[in-house]
Amino acid sequence: MDASKAFMQSLIDAHDNPFVVIDGDYRIRAANRAYREAYGVREEDIVGRKCHEVSHHSVVPCHVNGEDCPHRHVFGRSEPYQTLHVHYDRDNRPEHVRLKGLPLVGPQGEALLGESIFPLGAAPEIDCNQMRMIGRAPAFLQTINELSRAARSDAAVLLFGESGTGKELAAHFIHGESARHNRPFHTLDCTAIPEALFESELFGHERGAFTGCVGRKRGLFELAHGGTLFLDEIGEIPLALQAKLLRVLEAGEFRRVGGTETLKADVRVVSATNRNLAQMAETGGFRRDLYYRISVIDITLPPLRERRVDIPILAETLLARMRGPYPCRLSPDALAQLVAYDYPGNIRELRNLLTRAAALCSGGIIQSEHLQLGAPAGSQRAGKQSGLDEKSRIEDLLASHHGHRRRVAEALGISERTLYRKLARYGLGQPE
Repeated sequence: MDASKAFMQSLIDAHDNPFVVIDGDYRIRAANRAYREAYGVREEDIVGRKCHEVSHHSVVPCHVNGEDCPHRHVFGRSEPYQTLHVHYDRDNRPEHVRLKGLPLVGPQGEALLGESIFPLGAAPEIDCNQMRMIGRAPAFLQTINELSRAARSDAAVLLFGESGTGKELAAHFIHGESARHNRPFHTLDCTAIPEALFESELFGHERGAFTGCVGRKRGLFELAHGGTLFLDEIGEIPLALQAKLLRVLEAGEFRRVGGTETLKADVRVVSATNRNLAQMAETGGFRRDLYYRISVIDITLPPLRERRVDIPILAETLLARMRGPYPCRLSPDALAQLVAYDYPGNIRELRNLLTRAAALCSGGIIQSEHLQLGAPAGSQRAGKQSGLDEKSRIEDLLASHHGHRRRVAEALGISERTLYRKLARYGLGQPE
């Protein structure tokens, strides 16, 4: 090794995080010790190869696939650049990383790119309705970055997003990346609990606390001690119970229903909603002090229509996980229709569409006629708000299913209770 190369290697080996040097032709010129150890490779295995082949398993540069590319920015503008990416780890699994690109000058005066790699966490196999957090769209990667940062603290997190965007998956991600990852994780769907049972579900009850109560029950705060409690659709919690929830969040203390003993719980709360809690707090529909307590960190999950580049890999993953004697795949026309669709029900709706199409197709090929979709993206009047788009979609489904609300809920990928709330919100009639 000549002196100039040895000097450059010693400089990059001083970095604690993985670091590579790349030339203007996308070829890796050097990799530091941290990179080789992190990705389980030898220097001779990667030096001289294209960076997109090594990191992305792609024969073309990442910007050709629609991803943000630090190589283009650094070589085009000669200034530092930072972005989010999906790389493949030493076990050939996708991982989310933050890249920092720096302009360098080589031994012969040539322009080079120095790239620091900061892992944000693997894309884990979180089994939640047989789905996992995968994607490479900029909006999705930015969300992963925000979730990873939130996981490093113990503050309360409020997740915003439309129905079906994966809020429970995001809560699992936060828990799995946090210091509480080896402690319990519990979920409460606030739309599924009758008002009379909310307090018992959260705090538990003593024997004889109410009619029909024959034994003691531990509530979710007690069960989640040391771990994480996910409150899905927290805007549905009755006002009368919100004061008690606020107390346990502030003091970590609560009592079981019918009990006198004060119990303590160390629980990190992650909440989710698709409603405007700030507006509800202003109008008295939600306690303002509770809203401020649960929304220390706010994260909004992007709808599927804002990450269309992820639809092919999401569809492929969903189809691969469907049970059946023969695997299904999408025809080019069917895939094009899926990418063009707006998905009011987001990923949950995509899953339901594929489940139905897989049952209808023959020969393992899903054709366009097997997909029961509404209008493609951009076909409605420009400037129309997403809420109006959703109302129109529900109206169309109500008509096509002759008012059968269960089938409409299935088509949207939402629960019947959620559909009833939407019907009331849009003035489309009261539930039967």
